[in-house]
Amino acid sequence: MNMSAPPPELVAQVRRGASRLARRLRLERPSESISLTKLAVLAHLHRWGAATPGELAAAEHLQPQSLTRVLADLEAEGMLTRHRDETDRRQYVLEITPVGVLAMVEDMDARDHWLAQAMENELTETEQQLLYLAGALMDRLSGLGRSPHQVRRAADEGGPEGEQAGLGEQHDEQSE
Repeated sequence: MNMSAPPPELVAQVRRGASRLARRLRLERPSESISLTKLAVLAHLHRWGAATPGELAAAEHLQPQSLTRVLADLEAEGMLTRHRDETDRRQYVLEITPVGVLAMVEDMDARDHWLAQAMENELTETEQQLLYLAGALMDRLSGLGRSPHQVRRAADEGGPEGEQAGLGEQHDEQSE
């Protein structure tokens, strides 16, 4: 696909629309929801599977030290488990639990409900279909097709890297 770059004003319009909708969806979160950082950790583990704290920090662009308390809280609340890495016994691997999945789903349900109502009340059927397509395209542009720790794990296991290792596939498209 070698097309010319889109005009800056159209790029800005897409960015503004995506940002405003993301901001509104954050406002629709239940007041008793877990923090956004905890939600990001759970969503990452749900989408990509088990990860070490370092892999998680790198993937979410966080400092490992800033995750220490978040991971301890999530573990204490039963939302994630921690066990030794089979290939590197010095490392711990984190995995989401059913309690963590439930917390994430409850958070998403409130936002999904608001969005479904807004779409039904404000958009025509054609506009709704266009928004579904735009959502898929934004997901593609966001680079969510692979996680850095999956590439490393595939290489560690002697498998091919990238798409050949199935890294373009995600555990659950509904995460986040």
